[in-house]
Amino acid sequence: MIPLIQKETVESHSWISDADILDIVAMAEATPGPIAINCATFVGYKVAGFWGSLCATLGVVLPSFTIISILAFFLEPFKTLKVVSYAFVGIRAGVMVLIVQAILKMQKSCERNWINTLILLGAFVCVAFLDLSVILILLVSAACGILYQALCAKRITKREGEK
Repeated sequence: MIPLIQKETVESHSWISDADILDIVAMAEATPGPIAINCATFVGYKVAGFWGSLCATLGVVLPSFTIISILAFFLEPFKTLKVVSYAFVGIRAGVMVLIVQAILKMQKSCERNWINTLILLGAFVCVAFLDLSVILILLVSAACGILYQALCAKRITKREGEK
């Protein structure tokens, strides 16, 4: 859903910028609930306020809910079939490709410096190998980013004071 939201809101309609979508994805990950629904809600609010967020949320939730409800009714007798389990493996691979595509598009508008790279690598190691809580990793990453920006602002203020 995130690549679709990005394509429609940034590329097709120019309602928001790539920087906005990065902020929205970061906020969506930090708030409870499914990321795609949170993204849609934040985009809807940014574009059209309360009613935009309500319509965007319903627009994301209702089609999926309806389709999954229908599939669950018909899929129950078929879920033990090997073909169905293989299909889900293929669907998972396709979802991973969409996520990687979204990451590659969004990383173009990210600032590149040593601290961002260090936070990225640290978060990856913590999630992939140490099995730490994602919420804890988000909080620590946010604290590192805030601390780094505060130190940069202090350094700039100090330099301006010396001139």
